[in-house]
Amino acid sequence: MIDILALRAVKGGSEDALCAVIGKYSAYVCTVIRNIIGNSMTREDVEEVASDVFFALWENAGQLRSGNLKAYLAGIARNRAKNKLREYRDALPFEDGVVSAAEDAIEATLIAEDERRTVQSAIFSLGEPDRDIFVRHYYRSQTVAEICAGTGLTEAAVKHRLVRGREKLKLIIEREANG
Repeated sequence: MIDILALRAVKGGSEDALCAVIGKYSAYVCTVIRNIIGNSMTREDVEEVASDVFFALWENAGQLRSGNLKAYLAGIARNRAKNKLREYRDALPFEDGVVSAAEDAIEATLIAEDERRTVQSAIFSLGEPDRDIFVRHYYRSQTVAEICAGTGLTEAAVKHRLVRGREKLKLIIEREANG
């Protein structure tokens, strides 16, 4: 009921009514704005957007129905915050450090993927049962005892095959790296 009266007074041009609305809803409007903007902008930017919201209310009060003032302010706050965020992102210059850092990250990802494929290829080049033992131990995190139970091999045989498998993988990977 108070919102309806305040909105009628704002429609009538009452600055005191606008101040009352600002006093009642400024914290709410700023929260809506911060939820969209996050920490990407300063407190002053949030206050600027909030001012725009209440200025929009002042300018458009005559066109508003006597509905939910809080919902109207939240909608305006969301739209203005999104616009401000777009302006802010569009204004950010690309710096050489940012671009080179992104290129470095892409290069590191490609290198890691290439290394993963090399190791995978080396593992698949192992014969059975070495490949099975290696996959069980290093990829499925099975213990030596679990591998023994699953393969029927002795503990000594499994350990020996793991050592021998690591040596084979090392040689295969070194050969592929050298080329």
